[in-house]
Amino acid sequence: MKAIVRTKPTEVEVHVGWLDGRPRSVVLEGQRAPVLSIAQIRDELAAYPADRGPRRIFDVTTPQARVRLSFERRRKRWTLEALEAA
Repeated sequence: MKAIVRTKPTEVEVHVGWLDGRPRSVVLEGQRAPVLSIAQIRDELAAYPADRGPRRIFDVTTPQARVRLSFERRRKRWTLEALEAA
């Protein structure tokens, strides 16, 4: 098993479930990839930079790769923070 490698945070398009807000698919390299599983969810509600606001971090598995996605509530945007190619 390879290690997940941190990358420069890059804004990505993520489709979420409208009831729970969990990622259902992510657009990687111009192709929509379904989320097969969510390995971990972390909330930064207690400690976060004041200018950025709290965020939620998801470690997910797609057919192409394992990725770490973060959602910034204040900016309403998704970023790709780490990646492990399958």
